[in-house]
Amino acid sequence: MDWATIFIHDTTWTFAAEISIRVVLMFSMIMIFLRLTGKRGIRQLSIFELAIILSLGSIAGDPMFTEDLPLIQALLIMSIVIILYRLTTWLMMKYQPFEDLIEGTSLYIVEDGMLVLDKIKRGKMSHDEFFAEMRQQGIEHLGQVRAGLLETDGEFSILLFKPEEVRYGLPLFPKQYQQTTQVKPEICYACMYCGYVAYISKPDQQCSRCKCCRWAKAMNEQMLR
Repeated sequence: MDWATIFIHDTTWTFAAEISIRVVLMFSMIMIFLRLTGKRGIRQLSIFELAIILSLGSIAGDPMFTEDLPLIQALLIMSIVIILYRLTTWLMMKYQPFEDLIEGTSLYIVEDGMLVLDKIKRGKMSHDEFFAEMRQQGIEHLGQVRAGLLETDGEFSILLFKPEEVRYGLPLFPKQYQQTTQVKPEICYACMYCGYVAYISKPDQQCSRCKCCRWAKAMNEQMLR
């Protein structure tokens, strides 16, 4: 195995210096663009902004080391992309329907302690993902949640019931989120699919809201802060 061919091949000092210049210029252009997008983190980027950044990465990558690609072409493309980005953000600020088209709208995932099933399907997230988001905010069961929204940037916003208004709800932690096999009288159970709470007569009783037949013992503990 020729290690010199693997690591060096026909690279000359002149081309190495050229690569350095290309990398500095492309990196600078990317930093300028990120500065224009503001100070938000990657998780807070919208789908539109993330697509722009991925496009810029593709535009900047090849000219960094491809000898026959002139930098002026990459700089021109990146400049046009930045101009289009600024134009699009201006249009989104001016016209709400255009913003909804580009970035989508917030989805209510939880309302009054129950999951909004049609919105969950639109959000294309699993129950486990929603539960994990709520657990990270210290929520123990759905009965503590008045409303939960999936924002356009992927963040999860929560409104809680007042302590005296907390109701029975579906447990969110794995040890409590267990299918019941024996029903006890005068104990509330929560549907494991939609969060509907009811008194049931048998462990495989069909949920009147979503037709699921799996139940977990409901909880009504207040939220601890």
